[in-house]
Amino acid sequence: METNKKEKQFDAVKMMREIRTQISTETQNMTFDELKAYIKKKLSENKTKLVGQ
Repeated sequence: METNKKEKQFDAVKMMREIRTQISTETQNMTFDELKAYIKKKLSENKTKLVGQ
């Protein structure tokens, strides 16, 4: 039985892993307060609201 492999136009898992690695690198030595400020800054940059707000 032959299987046809198609090239993916977009690999969501690869993208998610790259983003997670980038965030982990940026936040690895942050204190809890620094991490909260980092998250707040990123949310305001993207004009994103937290769930329930």
